[in-house]
Amino acid sequence: MSMITASLWVPRGAAAFFPTKYDIDEDELARISKLAKIQLEDAKEELDDAKNGRQEDTEREDSEAEEGVRLHQSQADVDDDLKAYDLEHYDDNTNGREGETMAMFGNVRSLAYHDSNADDPYITMQDNDDENEEREELQVLATDNMIVAAKVEDEVAHLEIYVYEDEADNLYVHHDVMLPAIPLCVEWLDLPVGKDINAVDADSRGNYVAVGTFEPDIEIWDLDTIDSMYPNAILGQGGDDQKSGGGQEVKKKKRKRSKKANDDYHVDAILSLAANRQHRNLLASSSADKTVKLWDLNTTKCAKSYTHHTDKVCSIAWHPRETTMLLSGSYDRTVVAADMRAPDAKAPRWGVESDVETAMWDPHHSNYFYITTENGIIHNHDVRNVPVTPEASKAVWTLQAHDESVSSFDVNPVIPGFLATGSTDKEVKLWNVQPTGPSMVISRNVDVGKVFSTKFAPDPEVAFRLAVAGSKGAMQVWDTSTNAAVRRAFASRVAPTNGDMKEERIVGVEEDSSDSEEEGGVEPGGADVTVENGMDSMDED
Repeated sequence: MSMITASLWVPRGAAAFFPTKYDIDEDELARISKLAKIQLEDAKEELDDAKNGRQEDTEREDSEAEEGVRLHQSQADVDDDLKAYDLEHYDDNTNGREGETMAMFGNVRSLAYHDSNADDPYITMQDNDDENEEREELQVLATDNMIVAAKVEDEVAHLEIYVYEDEADNLYVHHDVMLPAIPLCVEWLDLPVGKDINAVDADSRGNYVAVGTFEPDIEIWDLDTIDSMYPNAILGQGGDDQKSGGGQEVKKKKRKRSKKANDDYHVDAILSLAANRQHRNLLASSSADKTVKLWDLNTTKCAKSYTHHTDKVCSIAWHPRETTMLLSGSYDRTVVAADMRAPDAKAPRWGVESDVETAMWDPHHSNYFYITTENGIIHNHDVRNVPVTPEASKAVWTLQAHDESVSSFDVNPVIPGFLATGSTDKEVKLWNVQPTGPSMVISRNVDVGKVFSTKFAPDPEVAFRLAVAGSKGAMQVWDTSTNAAVRRAFASRVAPTNGDMKEERIVGVEEDSSDSEEEGGVEPGGADVTVENGMDSMDED
């Protein structure tokens, strides 16, 4: 099994020119040793709890059987053999045996190492050339984009970080990050996280990613560090047990994980993440525990918890201009636009016909937002038209975009009115939204299986690039400007392209073998869209 569940673009210039290798110094060694010890203790406690309930009878039977075997031996001989070891008082003598318990990295300090291979007398062939070559391979240019994909491959969960070179039509895997559970959502952060807030400048920038998984904790990783072993920070109950920047010591005995929703941390899978681009220290998260939480990245603590929904909250998005307003969509078939400064105030609520898949603001028209649903419908709403009840919601327009669930959706941040949808029907569709309503520009099967992620590039230079991924575990970057129908639809909204593109351009990672099966064909573009009874609801013929 291999699939990509979520993805994101990193803006140009955000990544370090030369990413650094993970370095285990004394402080980092102490941190990861404590984290490893906590995880081992958790695993041992869970194993003991599972065994205690169902193995008492088995242990009793085994004990009786062993006692029967011992009756055949001479008790006197056994006592004589063991007397020299004084096992009865073995636990009483602790002198000389105290110290740290053996853990995953318990003996690292005893290893001899040199800061440079040139100082190691056992290395006679220096590897400067290899180091320089590796350094060049890891180089990320200012004209490159990083793409982060949340991937599951053969039951192994990890982040795959690609570098996309637009001019060279090249997409390759730069490095990866191992994860503890299947990832469900990712969000890019430009604030250094996990650093001492007193030592970091307020205007400093970073290149980090927050990851939500089936576990209730949110992990934050540095994308500019290669081969990291542990995240820079953990938001949630798991983060409470590691040593914080303020100098708190790790708890000797970790609390058992709570299953009851509370105001301090999530207790179920993380379904969506949203970073506030104006207030850079704020990260919002939504969970299957029916809550939305607001995190302060400076302290890595939960600042506030919200319970606007009665079912899983699957999608959240910050307003592009009103920096304290958060849009949230839920499986309770409602969408809420709430002011995070007033958690107890009654928030406006809109209803839809089925479970919400995505809720997203229009970045070009801030009074409007989109809702996609499990039934394949897109709703466009005006935030100023608040219904009396969710059932009385009236959309500006609705669109039957797919026959199956709209599993992915994005609004182009550079080109107004340019939408992309992906579905479990394996189709990617591009839409043109005009004052008269939406119309489909093109539909494609880009051979990624069921489509789980469609993301437009954030930079004007690559505004037409669309990253598509899905159930086959493949990442494809589609240059939509190479399609004639797309150029015709959006020619008046962007600068003209140089030359006449004759072939469509879709860039993927080069595979070692070319035995991937063809799945479906490429449909002709420009499928017709009709308006029913003069209304704004549109169906594909």
